Order: sequence, then structure tokens, then C-alpha cells
Amino acid sequence: MADTMKALAFLGSGKVGLVERPIPTAGPGDAVVRTTKALICTSDVHTVAGLLPVPEGRLLGHESVGVVHEIGEGVTSVQVGDRVAVNAVTPDGTCDNCQAGYTSQCGGPLGGYRFTVQKDGNMAEYFHVNDADYNLAPIPEGLADEVAVYACDMLSTGLIGSENANIPVGGSVAIFAQGAVGLSATLGAKLRGAGLVITVEGLANRQAVSRQFGADVVIDPASGNVAEQIIEMTNGGADSTVEALGHQATFEGALYATRPGGTLSNVGYHGESGPTVVMPLDAWGLGMAGKKIVTDLCPGGRLRMERLMRLLSNGKIDPTPMTTHQMGIDDVEEAFDMMTHKRDGIIKPLITF
Repeated sequence: MADTMKALAFLGSGKVGLVERPIPTAGPGDAVVRTTKALICTSDVHTVAGLLPVPEGRLLGHESVGVVHEIGEGVTSVQVGDRVAVNAVTPDGTCDNCQAGYTSQCGGPLGGYRFTVQKDGNMAEYFHVNDADYNLAPIPEGLADEVAVYACDMLSTGLIGSENANIPVGGSVAIFAQGAVGLSATLGAKLRGAGLVITVEGLANRQAVSRQFGADVVIDPASGNVAEQIIEMTNGGADSTVEALGHQATFEGALYATRPGGTLSNVGYHGESGPTVVMPLDAWGLGMAGKKIVTDLCPGGRLRMERLMRLLSNGKIDPTPMTTHQMGIDDVEEAFDMMTHKRDGIIKPLITF
């Protein structure tokens, strides 16, 4: 058997490339997974653009599923040959933040986000998983890998956006941006029992998927002041808003559109539009309008993955309309370029191994 693998690497600012690397090995408590399916995330694009400092040569990727190739000493929850999914966030499960339920903040702010940021990512033919018993979740029989892979990040992130938004049953929610995270938040809003789901998106193909996922109203940002339209159609502002892009304009619009006493849930990746987000105080009642702002990163851990895959297995949601392209690992550079420049109506490209 070969002792090297193909993987997508960061090769300097704005550059990626397919490289050959040694297949990783599993230390005590860890595992190595042979990849079968993966997705490229816009977060990878942000990282390559320089928003997160990573060393040249670091492998990219954090949305992969596959088959257990090797387990380290002490691993008991999985065996070699098991089909498994692993979250983009891989906490250790032991630190104070994990114990308190904030797995994505393992060891400190965003500390559970290890793939690419702290170690090699998993857009590779094989990848290493720390704390395997805490992080590896068996894929249920009958659930295809190309479906299960959505649990790794998009569903976990988008759904926490809706969970944190405190959507009342029958209440109104406005979701700003309908990329893969925003679309997943739209699925989540429907699951949470929202009575009115408003989404904000300018691209026609994403508008169509948004409606398919449960949006009752889709607002094109080119149509005028989005916040004013939401305030008018909800008689004073949405009960909940979700910011799923990470731009000043969408954050500001979401804050204005949230009714007094409502909740703005932020899962957008801020930084691309500038080093700071300006808080318009008039949108917040000079800081006293009772509006809540909740921020979060993709929650990790085995239990989170098992719950998400239960939704998929039982047909509660189907994220696969987001899969607009499918390519092999040899074409991953082209897929990454398509994501970078948003070509050909791309939402999520599925990479097969």
C-alpha cells in the first residue's frame, strides 16, 4: 500500500495546490480516517485570502467523512472499517469550556477549530482526528456519505444560528444571506417552528433553494432598504434574525430588523469587510432596546453529529440541493477556484475520493 496521499494545501497568500504528503498515523486516543467524500467551505477561501494566519504548506479542509483506517491506543467507540463523520470542530471534551457546553471554544475562543487553523485539514485522502472517542460519529446504515458530509459543518453551523436565535413557535425570523450556512439556518428555522421565514439573497439560484428549504419571503437586497422592508412586513421587526455572511451591511441590517426584545444570532465569518464591525447605536436603542446578540461557531463533538445525522436519516431535512457540483480530488484546485470567484452558480462542491 502507498504511504503517501494527495491533499489540498495552502501555498501562500491566495494560492492553493494539490500536494503529496505522508499518510498520518494515529497516536493514543486518536484515529486516522480514509476520506470518501468532502465539501469545500467558504471559510477555506477566507483562510487562503489571509483572514486566518496559517503557515505555508498547511493542508486545508474541515468537511470530510470516510472510513476508519487506523485507531490509536485507548480508542473504544469505533473500529477500523467503520464509516464515520467528524465535525469541523474537534474539542477535547475535558476543558472548562467543553464541560460548560461550549465545545467550539475548547481551551479558549474558537479553540475547538483545529483543522487547518491548528493542524492539517482534511481535504486529503486520509486525515487525523484528535480525541476520537469524543469526535467520531458512526454514519447510520442507509445514510449516504454525500448526505452525511453536510453534518460536518454546514448543518451544525446553520442550525446553531437558528437555535441561538430563540425563534418562538410561530414567530418571525429574518436570515441574512443564503449561502450554505444561511440556507442551513433556513432549514433550522423551519425545524424550530417559525411561522414566517424571511431570507435575504440576491442570487437567483440561491433564492430558489431558499424557497425550497422553507423561506416564505425572499428579499433581494437590490430592491431597497432590507431592514425597513422586514420591519414593515413584521409590524415592528422580526422576533429573531440570523447573520450568516459576515459583512458590516448584513450585520447592521440584521440589528435594525430585530424587534425590541428580539435576538440577533451571528454565525457569519467577519473580517473580510474590515477589521471591525461598527455597532449602529440607533439600531440598538442606544444600547438599551433589549435586543440580544448571540455569537457562535459550529458546535462539535460526537453527540452533535449523531443528532444531525438522525435528522438526515429520518428525512427531516435534505441539504443536498446545495450540492451544485461534483468533482474528484484531482480537480479540487478547479473546485476551489470556483468557490473563490463564485463561478457557475456554485454553492457547495462535493469532492469524491
